[in-house]
Amino acid sequence: MNQGYAVNPVTGLPYADNLVKLADHARVLAEYWADGPHSETPPGHWNVIANDVSDNPLTQNRIGGAGPIVDDLQWDVKMYLALNGAVHDAAIAAWGIKRQYDSARPISMVRYMGGKGQSSDLNLSSYNIDGLPLEQDLIELVTTGSIAHGGRHRNAYLLANQDHNGDFFPIFSEQGLVNKVVVHAWNHAPANPDLEVSGADWVLAEHWLPYQMETFITPAFPGYVSGHSTFSRSAAEVMANFTGSPYFPGGLEEALFTPDYLKFEHGPTQAITLQWVSYFDAADDAGMSRRWSGIHPEIDDLPARVLGHSIGLGAYRRASNLFTGVPEPSSLVLMLLAAITLRSRKDWTHEVSQCPCKSSPSFLRSVS
Repeated sequence: MNQGYAVNPVTGLPYADNLVKLADHARVLAEYWADGPHSETPPGHWNVIANDVSDNPLTQNRIGGAGPIVDDLQWDVKMYLALNGAVHDAAIAAWGIKRQYDSARPISMVRYMGGKGQSSDLNLSSYNIDGLPLEQDLIELVTTGSIAHGGRHRNAYLLANQDHNGDFFPIFSEQGLVNKVVVHAWNHAPANPDLEVSGADWVLAEHWLPYQMETFITPAFPGYVSGHSTFSRSAAEVMANFTGSPYFPGGLEEALFTPDYLKFEHGPTQAITLQWVSYFDAADDAGMSRRWSGIHPEIDDLPARVLGHSIGLGAYRRASNLFTGVPEPSSLVLMLLAAITLRSRKDWTHEVSQCPCKSSPSFLRSVS
């Protein structure tokens, strides 16, 4: 992708090149950050990252990056308090928004719009204003020639007529698929993901699947906003503020993946190393992973990052007040404040009742 940092912002030294295949990078990213059922979940993933930072010999236990070095117990207790307060608030905010907007996931949108037809050209077949926009090499219409044996879209015919065992079971005729919308995407989950690779090919838009396991195709709750992006950005804000630096210790965090790492299909094709310079790089990758895997569109991701930014800063401020001894108002204090407020309101009401402006319109005229 030819993007990244040329120089380590912590050491000032150049980074070694880390060139990987885009398909390997996208698939590893999608699975590494998936955090679905039977996993540590997205908030837990950031606790694992915090573990690594805490255990890194380059980490100095200075809370906020300043002041005295504290012992490991104090460091860990305060770090996990701030971090998990942030991701807890992130969950409340993100799922409140999900419930409010109740937005569809890509699997619903692609299948619905693809089933309607194409929305690009009134003069072409299958036009529908709610259809998918055509894009060469990505979203196309099936023709008699393209669906025939050896044709460009032949895989869509074979896949549409495949049963759950992967055997050919005739359901659609070739002619029955003409003028259908097809998309170039992940082919399907292979029968033996430990050994097989499905790769990308043409599939019916109505049958499109995200890059996920067959047993957990897409989360069963609304998409907007992305929980991964909200969790990750809020956690990154806490880590940056708590450590006093936006950068990982030494300016680099790495995760190595062997060629048998992937679970959705065999891969990657070679060993691959994911690298992050800052906590925000890692958070951005978490958000992007859900777009690569077909779980979220961009509109779910970017607003969630903004939301997580505010949540993380707020959570860290709250935790910092606890660290520095700023007292939280007790119930007694709140009761006293309420009593003072009520007393002040009573006095104010009494003063208003004695005010000439309440009983004398002439006063208003005299000052107008």
